Amino acid sequence: MVIKSRYIAAALAAATTTIAMAAVTSPAASAQDDPGHADVQHALDAAVRAGTPGIVAEIHDQRGQWFGAAGSADTDTGRKRRPQDRFRIGSTTKAFTATVVLQLAAERRLSLDDTVERWLPGLVQGNGNDGGKITIRQLLNQTSGLFAYTNDPEFFAKGVGPAWLEHRYDSYTPEQLVKIAMAHPPLAGPGERFFYSNTNYILAAMIIEKVTGRRYGEELTQRITRPLDLTGTSLPGDPGIRGPHPVHYSTLFSQDPAPTIYDATEMNQSFAWSAGGIISTTGDLHRFFGALLGGRLLPPAQQQELLTTVPTDGSNWIPNTRYGLGVFAQTLPCGVTVWGNGGATYGSWTYAMGSQDGAHLLTSNMNGDWSGLGPFTDVLTAEFCPAGS
Repeated sequence: MVIKSRYIAAALAAATTTIAMAAVTSPAASAQDDPGHADVQHALDAAVRAGTPGIVAEIHDQRGQWFGAAGSADTDTGRKRRPQDRFRIGSTTKAFTATVVLQLAAERRLSLDDTVERWLPGLVQGNGNDGGKITIRQLLNQTSGLFAYTNDPEFFAKGVGPAWLEHRYDSYTPEQLVKIAMAHPPLAGPGERFFYSNTNYILAAMIIEKVTGRRYGEELTQRITRPLDLTGTSLPGDPGIRGPHPVHYSTLFSQDPAPTIYDATEMNQSFAWSAGGIISTTGDLHRFFGALLGGRLLPPAQQQELLTTVPTDGSNWIPNTRYGLGVFAQTLPCGVTVWGNGGATYGSWTYAMGSQDGAHLLTSNMNGDWSGLGPFTDVLTAEFCPAGS
């Protein structure tokens, strides 16, 4: 996720698992005309009753697709959430970045065993950091040990409470973000253990640019968004969201027990870039993850790399998960394992998960950032767990 880890951990503590199974779906169905996903709809309704402004879920499987929503896209007007809504997907972006790197590996333009130093000489050094010992694979599976620039006290202070309002349009270059991380010693040696760090994915995109001679956003367009016709997906260069979108409601991660809620829809997300800067839709995320998990974006060797995971235990990250290369596997309370990615940023939390082969997927988004991951666990449990488990 994009936000500082201690706030993610607090949100995870709110996770609950109270919903049972959903039944069958029918093609192009909605919550209004298909009762088959009643348990999923109940989970969405429960999230809104618990305080989430609005939440959507879209399901694709062999029988078709289904879309359900609860709450509002705009609490002032009562406008409802819609399938075409665009929203900030946070760290779900990492799956896109990893896919581009893996495609370059398939083309033999780089190797996952290449060091960071080979492609970005002199950038990762100082305070015990050594880019000559960190591989591209370790960037993608979050085992580089590099400090997360988002956890830098000065950087983080600009993103909490009223300070965020003063800095919401600040712009960062990738080099500046890496420099912030290099001011801190590594958390572990390369390959020793999992530590979630956006620094890894900033470096991965910088390597993409060095290898290709093109901007990261251009590679996304050429390799993913245009071939898959992801018309609602973009890496914006301006602070707004073009096209239909919900208001992104945020407490700005205030620790006040009764925090003020702000409209955080507009912001400069250069601070997240290739680690969390993409805007998308539920339909586009389904198309992307269906193609990725279904083996249509990568050759078999790179697909195997994508799905080779490391444990996340003890890292203060999402429980019951293992992390691959830009995707992760999560075991639900009933024992079923789903695959995909998720992301959190100001006013928007997203989860896109499903079967390992991509044939059965669920994408959900909340346009509020204080409910934790509990609603997503409930929605996934409703869809993927057998009744009574």
